[in-house]
Amino acid sequence: MLDIVATGAEARDVLGHSDGSVGAATLTHNAKNGVTAGVWVITAGDRTAVLKVLTRSKDTTARWAASDDPRHWNYWLREAEVYDSGLARSWQPYGIRAPRLLARVERADGDVALWLERVVGEPGTAWPLTRHVERARRLGAAQGAVPVPDEPWLSHRFLRQYVGSNTVGEELLDDDEAWQQPLVRDHFPVGLRQDMVRLHHDREWFLDVMEALPRAFSHLDQWPANVRSQGPDSVLFDWAFAGDGALGEDLGNYLPDSVFDLFVSAADLPGYAARAYDAYLHGLQGAGSRVDERLVRLGVCASVVKYDWLAGAMLARAGEEQRDYGGERAVSAELRYRERGLVLAFLAGWADEARVLAPQVGFPEAPSGR
Repeated sequence: MLDIVATGAEARDVLGHSDGSVGAATLTHNAKNGVTAGVWVITAGDRTAVLKVLTRSKDTTARWAASDDPRHWNYWLREAEVYDSGLARSWQPYGIRAPRLLARVERADGDVALWLERVVGEPGTAWPLTRHVERARRLGAAQGAVPVPDEPWLSHRFLRQYVGSNTVGEELLDDDEAWQQPLVRDHFPVGLRQDMVRLHHDREWFLDVMEALPRAFSHLDQWPANVRSQGPDSVLFDWAFAGDGALGEDLGNYLPDSVFDLFVSAADLPGYAARAYDAYLHGLQGAGSRVDERLVRLGVCASVVKYDWLAGAMLARAGEEQRDYGGERAVSAELRYRERGLVLAFLAGWADEARVLAPQVGFPEAPSGR
């Protein structure tokens, strides 16, 4: 709930507007996350800004609970630290930047208000594939040039914590009835059950691989809904998970998420992913990186472990109304299950590639491959 009086006072201090007329509109965000009290566009006269309030007192499920541990994947104050430290600007020379921080306000109730530039530009959810591919090149250049910072509040072992906290439907992977639900039976590809059970069986192996690969400063929540264009550059939002990731991990998240939330067609994913990977590698090498290309490819392919939880969650939710990100509108359940099923099958191919590639670069074989 937004306190419009307190917000108006902050707005006048930050934006310099003095006539008392302040308006607010809620922006779509993950309302389940315990670190986010809310996100709004604030208008004061002819000036606007985005207000994001960070909190650790929000009542939410354990899955999304805010943490006081600075290394935890959901540390409540991380985004403020990323902005204050300047890390949010570290990729700017390569065409990827964060919104400008206008002010950080420590509130009396312990919350922290981030006043951010309102970015007006085409959302990544509406980009053509060529724009996503070019962004992959810039991401490779940024991650090839910017070293992993040594900050105590950056996330560490993000994948292991994130995947381990998401257990909805896990017990249904071996449940015959769950796989016979009409949405699942009619729209998931043949053989997907075996692939998802195998991925779950190999989860610890995949996590071990990801943690042993070359490192990169990573955003760890890259998907089209978190980017907007601004001229030739892109603006990247929501730095709350930022930290130490495997080289290629951010790209391995961005590509499937483009389809999971219906921004790109699953039919386009194989060609799109191949072009984006080549662009990422080109950017990486252009920045002077000499990392073995097989390790980069392994980082992208093994990042599939992030979606170990998704098949089980979809089995558990096949009887529910399907809604878009933020829950604002219903989406076609048939379309969602068909598209996500195709993406999961594609990711099973990445998993198989990782199982073959890993022993070639010194990792033990996956348990299911022995």
